Amino acid sequence: MSGLLAAETPPHLARIADRLQQVTVEISGPGGGGAGVLWAPDLVVTNAHVARGSRVVVGFADGRQVEACLVAADRRTDIALLRVPRVGMAPAASADSDALRVGALVVAVGHPLGLRRTLTAGVVHGFPLSRSGGRWIQADVRLAPGNSGGPLADTTGRVVGINTMIAGGLALAIPVNDVRRFVATNVTGVT
Repeated sequence: MSGLLAAETPPHLARIADRLQQVTVEISGPGGGGAGVLWAPDLVVTNAHVARGSRVVVGFADGRQVEACLVAADRRTDIALLRVPRVGMAPAASADSDALRVGALVVAVGHPLGLRRTLTAGVVHGFPLSRSGGRWIQADVRLAPGNSGGPLADTTGRVVGINTMIAGGLALAIPVNDVRRFVATNVTGVT
């Protein structure tokens, strides 16, 4: 049985965690905080319910903290875009969330309950309708307050969604293709 488990567990999960931890930021501001994803050298994507003020503080994995300003937020879809000074870090890689299938192994990184850059893993359960008329990615990864806005990624470390909330004990994430469209609508030259 142990041979079967070793074959099913990606041997590179620690490398995926390292990469995702580098592109997962901490966000703090009025009314709380959460996580975000370094989307471009000067842009961070998070949830609108995490970026509640026009200015928030963004903390990077190397300990640097910078002030960020809100570029755009859509409360209905719960997506927000922040502009940060260029910090010389490579942004996250993303995948095609439309190619994601039920049963796919996914991982999430965030700052649940004050624990920085933790990793959790699970499988995709389905794609229920969201309140905005789109679809969620529903997965059995363990999320807690502080995971909101952080990445949901595939086993190659590419972001497939932005974690948003828990419903019925399962995580719900905004598909990264929806995030791409939001960014493209609000910033020219970035997708």
